[in-house]
Amino acid sequence: MALAAKERKMSRLGSKGSGGGGGGGGSFGARGHRAPAGTQRRLFAAFFAFLCAGAVVFGAAHVIGASFRPVLKTAWPSATLNAVSSERGAQQAGIVSADTVLPSVHIRHAVALPDHVLVILKDGSLLPASGQFECLYSPANSSQLRRPPLSVATLPNGPSLVHCPAGPDRVAVSLSLAQSAPVAPFQWDRLVYTALVDSRDNSTVVFAKGMNLRPGRLGVPSRYECVFGRDFSKPKLVVTSPVVSAAQEVFRCVTPVRIRRYLRMTTDGKNSGNSDDKPMLVSIRTKGRGSSTLPSIAQPEPLPRYNRHRRKKAHSMCVCTMLRNQARFLREWLIYHSHIGVQRWFIYDNNSDDGIEQVLNTMDPSRYNVTRYFWPWMKSQEAGFAHCALRARESCEWVGFIDIDEFLHFPGNQTLQDVLRNYSVKPRIGELRTACHSFGPSGRSKIPKKGVTTGYTCRLAAPERHKSIIRPDALNPSLINVVHHFHLKEGMKYVNIGQGMMLINHYKYQVWEVFKDKFSGRVATYVADWQDEENVGSRDRAPGLGTKPVEPEDWPSRFCEVYDNGLKDFVQKVFTDPRTGNFPW
Repeated sequence: MALAAKERKMSRLGSKGSGGGGGGGGSFGARGHRAPAGTQRRLFAAFFAFLCAGAVVFGAAHVIGASFRPVLKTAWPSATLNAVSSERGAQQAGIVSADTVLPSVHIRHAVALPDHVLVILKDGSLLPASGQFECLYSPANSSQLRRPPLSVATLPNGPSLVHCPAGPDRVAVSLSLAQSAPVAPFQWDRLVYTALVDSRDNSTVVFAKGMNLRPGRLGVPSRYECVFGRDFSKPKLVVTSPVVSAAQEVFRCVTPVRIRRYLRMTTDGKNSGNSDDKPMLVSIRTKGRGSSTLPSIAQPEPLPRYNRHRRKKAHSMCVCTMLRNQARFLREWLIYHSHIGVQRWFIYDNNSDDGIEQVLNTMDPSRYNVTRYFWPWMKSQEAGFAHCALRARESCEWVGFIDIDEFLHFPGNQTLQDVLRNYSVKPRIGELRTACHSFGPSGRSKIPKKGVTTGYTCRLAAPERHKSIIRPDALNPSLINVVHHFHLKEGMKYVNIGQGMMLINHYKYQVWEVFKDKFSGRVATYVADWQDEENVGSRDRAPGLGTKPVEPEDWPSRFCEVYDNGLKDFVQKVFTDPRTGNFPW
């Protein structure tokens, strides 16, 4: 009886599931019961209609195009997309007019240098050629002035720089294609201009003009402090830390924990800020009565991470140099030094406009590991060398500081690697000092076509100065240097390398066409420019030349006391193409 009652109940549930309008869920509750014929017909009709519709849609897609592609819609207004697209196209085509405003060009800072205004753009700003826009100056009580830029410089991993002509004193500057409002330039003689964060000792190395510390001497660090923040005018929003060393233009201070944390987040891409935020800056503040903070454009930049477990560095020999408009001599200098064993180059470009990037593009990057840095700061070679020593420290065992007209030469049977190997096993040796022989025009009045190493063969008898190859780990934390050598850590020593083992051919007094460029200015901080009526008798000058760029009648025969073909013979033997007689440069 109970079983019959249960069967009658299941039968009633099945009848309810098959009724019209009861929903498909009931039919699944009646397991084992087949759907009525009407329901089957409706399902079949729906499935047939779906197949027909699919055939029409895909058939149409095949007729309209060769394949079906989904269309994605964007939330950006179409006008914005069109503007970005047309901007890029116009830039690539070189048809941007001087009055076009490009949404991607934003000015970060401007600096009034002695002979021009440096405009620094925000990262990611896209610039057309210098002839496609103008520099704008906005005097308070007169009409806007417009001038073509002197040059434009762009590196893939850094900000773009625009060199504008010097404008009226303390007048805001802008660009005709920039969205940014005019910017009041900072004055170069009082400015913190760059900074590096050193993870080895959790310090920040700050480079600053305006404190006027004496050359080659340590300052008193307790007189200063570092200031970190986005707005130095708001004391509650800045972080300060003690300065631990002060020398020349370089200050080293403790990096606060909050700043280290912020930099880690920024480096790891976790920073929540956007590109329009004010950047984190660092500056130097004097302490005591009448304290003042230097204006700053310096964003703390982390150095390559210190690897305390590394046993050997990537390169045994690197070279740092600072140059301006030396592109025509660069290939010879790189190819020669690569052959003798230099493995890495750091080129600090001090406002060149002679096509140095084109020359570097011709060098095979697999053979010539060259990094070019913009260093637009005038008369700051010592600071630039300190900056380079820090950058090279993690990858280079030894670093040479030589100019583009200086060539290492080995008169005997030893090589560069022999010399370095000999002193690398002596951990207390931190610097190798090498004598420099200064060559003259050697009777020439025109630039030698085959290069300087074979073109100039007559020199002064005695060396004028020395240059250094240093072990960057051995440098004094103050980074004091006087162009020709660095101060070392306590306990570290230097050695003078014998001239029979290694020396430098310095092609200092070349033909007048080349030599006269020295009168345009000098990069060393504490050395007078050639046209200044100061230290006229110094060895840094051309003896007897004075301060005017006027060629003496006997210039081709000057500075010639000893004929020296040593390096010329080596270059001809090693680099001459036997088929053409030419050199690779």
